[in-house]
Amino acid sequence: QLQLVESGGGLVQPGGSLRLSCVASGFTLDYYAIGWFRQAPGKEREAVSCISGGSGGTNYADSVKGRFTISRDNAKNTVYLRMNSLKPEDTAIYYCARSPGPMCLAARYLEVWGQGTLVTVSS
Repeated sequence: QLQLVESGGGLVQPGGSLRLSCVASGFTLDYYAIGWFRQAPGKEREAVSCISGGSGGTNYADSVKGRFTISRDNAKNTVYLRMNSLKPEDTAIYYCARSPGPMCLAARYLEVWGQGTLVTVSS
């Protein structure tokens, strides 16, 4: 019943843009921190960005600062990740996940995950 569903991935050229969506069902996401994570082929999962519950503070991995923007639309129960200036190294499956509460936490503490959406950046 608790569910997150990602969408918006696809194939883009280097320098292109995508906006990923994470739609929550079974709960109202405004209370919870929602994080975006990614896992590239042959690499470990890494945190990309997070938006906190309540105040909506944000943080970003150094590798995406200035290029990615996380946002939340509480009316649509959706969190977005706008990705600009995409690089081949951004290629990965992107997941959203819910923290137990309003604070952003490391992936190992999160128990509600989406199924992932594939982003491929290639010329």
